[in-house]
Amino acid sequence: MIEPNDPRLRLCVVTDDLREGTGDLVQRVLAAERGGATMVLLRLKHADPRLLMEAGRALVSALSIPVVVSERFDVALSCGAAGVHLTHGSIPVVAVRSQAPEGFVIGVSVTDASELEPASLADYLMIGPVYGAGGVGLGLPAFTALVAACRRPVLAIGGIDAASVPAVRAAGAAGVAVIGAVLGAPDPEFAAAELFRAFVS
Repeated sequence: MIEPNDPRLRLCVVTDDLREGTGDLVQRVLAAERGGATMVLLRLKHADPRLLMEAGRALVSALSIPVVVSERFDVALSCGAAGVHLTHGSIPVVAVRSQAPEGFVIGVSVTDASELEPASLADYLMIGPVYGAGGVGLGLPAFTALVAACRRPVLAIGGIDAASVPAVRAAGAAGVAVIGAVLGAPDPEFAAAELFRAFVS
């Protein structure tokens, strides 16, 4: 199990679409790694399994930080990823744990208290959205309550920027996960560095 102070959890960068192909994605994630990203969640909503596998292998080969694959346990194993990230509707954590190799990381997305117990065997939880678009999100008080109720390290996700990092850290987050705030930024290295500094300062 991952400990709450594990440095891998501090800044998780979640991928977006491939845009200009796998090579472009790898370059943007490499820039994020130079800026301080400590883990990458490969999530490509519109990619078929072949493209997901290609992107996974390319990232695993290029990066020195862990890569976890969204949903697809089979792809994660095949491309040599460090782990898999599940959602409430995915294959149960216990099923993955029983088949996963030693040291394989399992994360789970959680949106409310009812999902905490089924996710209790995960290495970490990703709770959010903390700050949703148009004010639709958990909000800091609800996020804080969920962190206090769970027994695993938590990453905050949803509307996170450098200004909001201190608040979620004070609420008990072991790290933050971001999508557009880094890989959607004109300079992913600078954006990642800004978030990393906000979390460790």
